[in-house]
Amino acid sequence: MAKGNRKVPEINSSSTADIAFLLLIFFLITTSMDTDRGLARRLPPPPDPTQQNDESDKVKERNVLKVFLNKDDQLMCGPDYINVNQLKDVAKEFIANPYNDETKPAKESVDVPYFGAVQVTKNHVISLRCDRGTSYKDYIAVQNELVAAYNELRNEISQEKWGKSYAALSEDQQEAVRMIYPQKISEAEPKNFGDKK
Repeated sequence: MAKGNRKVPEINSSSTADIAFLLLIFFLITTSMDTDRGLARRLPPPPDPTQQNDESDKVKERNVLKVFLNKDDQLMCGPDYINVNQLKDVAKEFIANPYNDETKPAKESVDVPYFGAVQVTKNHVISLRCDRGTSYKDYIAVQNELVAAYNELRNEISQEKWGKSYAALSEDQQEAVRMIYPQKISEAEPKNFGDKK
């Protein structure tokens, strides 16, 4: 028998691109992606251009709690150095001003739904500043303590009024609690305080 030149049949590759595309879609859908988590902060509204700068708009010194975290991760709250685990209690005392201390924020009477007239420190501000050399871990720890102070105060008043946590309240009830304890954390841009610029 004579052997002829037989051609080896080629593999049909016309659907290879389709298969690769389907595999790509499959892995994109089934793979979980790491998502960066940030800090939830609401920016203040832009200033009204028709509003004139007034002396009454300036924040009084007693209404500001200055929190500073230096490059060595030392925490200064007001004139004193404190530990991070003490910050929440100091912030709660400042925000609530339960004894109407003259060195803490001034209280004003506000008509709050569900509560009626309530004495509130609505003009308080927690001013947070840090050095560029501050570690991220300690910066986040300070942020967490400040937010925890607000959360505890809100939970305490929610338990007292309705017998449940702040998170379990309706939107209207949460809004009423936020009127009593509005979260006001102001952050200044980090600087190198060791530099003379």
